[in-house]
Amino acid sequence: MDTTVGTLIVAAVILAAIVAIAWGWSRRKQAQSEVVSPPKPHMGIKPVSDPVEGSYVSTTKAGHPLERVAVHGLGIRTTGELVVTDGGVIMDLAGREDFLIPRRDIVSVDTTNGMIGKFVERGGIIRITWHLGDDLVDTGFRTRYSASTTPTVDRIREMIEEAQ
Repeated sequence: MDTTVGTLIVAAVILAAIVAIAWGWSRRKQAQSEVVSPPKPHMGIKPVSDPVEGSYVSTTKAGHPLERVAVHGLGIRTTGELVVTDGGVIMDLAGREDFLIPRRDIVSVDTTNGMIGKFVERGGIIRITWHLGDDLVDTGFRTRYSASTTPTVDRIREMIEEAQ
């Protein structure tokens, strides 16, 4: 009898935690309903380098690495590829719609060691700061191979300089 009561208490606590997480996520999405959807990649843009394999970390409000953008699937971590093109940066994501960070909207690119619960070695995450409609956001991508990080950042920086 004691194990049954204990099991029910643990199950109730786990269920309450799941409900609280779902409620918080839906409230965040509701609060961010005015955030526009990111553009989709379109025909006519050409890659300027090979795709870089890795993990899409998340998109957050710029300067707030713990404030995830929950709408349009931007807050969900997944594997994928980052592709630098002549029109911007494509996030080619597994199991989700790809999106384009247009060249004209990119403000800066750098590296960081942490973003939204993902902490790695110094400079292990590529962080692209860009305009998503009226919002300034940071998008993080962790390359599968650390040797790919610096060349990718350099290509994006070159693209920003050419656009100016």
